[in-house]
Amino acid sequence: MLLFLFADIEGGAVRVQGARGLPPSDNYKVCATYLDGYRATAVCPVGGSRSVEKGRRTAESILKRMRRMFEQIGLDDFKTVNVQILGSEDTYGEQAVKRTDSPREAVIWLAVHHMQKKALELFSREIAPAGTGMAPGLTGIVGGRPKVSPVLKPFFFLHPKQNVTIDIFLNGKHAETFKEDFNYPHLPALEENIEQKEDDLKDLPNGPCSYRLEELAYTRSGDKGNSVNIGVIARHPLYYPYLRKAVTAQAVEEYFKHLIQKDSDRRMVTRFNLPGIQGLNFVLKDSLGGGGIASLRSDPQGKAYGQMLLDLRLNRLPDLKTLIEE
Repeated sequence: MLLFLFADIEGGAVRVQGARGLPPSDNYKVCATYLDGYRATAVCPVGGSRSVEKGRRTAESILKRMRRMFEQIGLDDFKTVNVQILGSEDTYGEQAVKRTDSPREAVIWLAVHHMQKKALELFSREIAPAGTGMAPGLTGIVGGRPKVSPVLKPFFFLHPKQNVTIDIFLNGKHAETFKEDFNYPHLPALEENIEQKEDDLKDLPNGPCSYRLEELAYTRSGDKGNSVNIGVIARHPLYYPYLRKAVTAQAVEEYFKHLIQKDSDRRMVTRFNLPGIQGLNFVLKDSLGGGGIASLRSDPQGKAYGQMLLDLRLNRLPDLKTLIEE
């Protein structure tokens, strides 16, 4: 696709040539939301030696106490619980740095999901004493008692356009009825995970060098529903073919496997090549624990995924730093 900018035209103009695409489908894409219970999150700083251990034990004790109370008053157990100790690299899974010394500052992230609001109101009240009478070094609860809020989950589906009537009103009066034009050729849908040919990478030389991805590329990430997009852009054009060869969809899926909810043998990561900007785009499906307000994680929008990927180790590469100096 080519873009031409015409600055001499009043207001500016852009001509687009060579764009490729498909005609619209016979269906509208519909996004609906539904109530799926309630959630609450407690965030508690912990200081002093063994702060990670103290934080984890505190969270477990609170949950144990709440479950005992639920049983006594006839309430169901939590639907979902997420306990993270920020500072211990819980979100890194197997990629976490193995430390011989424990950090002396940590933060408890305790998020819970229950179908009944009453249960979480009880949780909110009972967690308050943790700030004064539980683990030594627990300094308080950020923002006070956890607030109970509804969990609104999205539901996506396709609806036939021919079954929908669209009436347009202007100033309270019916102006027209929109009718979809179905006079376009029917084309089959594209298959998922289409293998992209990498024949030009077969002759790339190997070498004895090893790099962190951060040395060769920039990254940025964000959410799309319950999926994450990670953009990777080479720091130098000569790095790009080596990134294409080393940073595969399989490598990224293995790196983030502890955060991906995989329930079948299908691939959960798809890679798209962007040669115009020497970039790669990765889509990680079902990797946010529900995404948005439905997620109990500390990073529900996947903003840190790109930064986490910078620690991916790329091996058996030539001396790329010398390559760009030649």
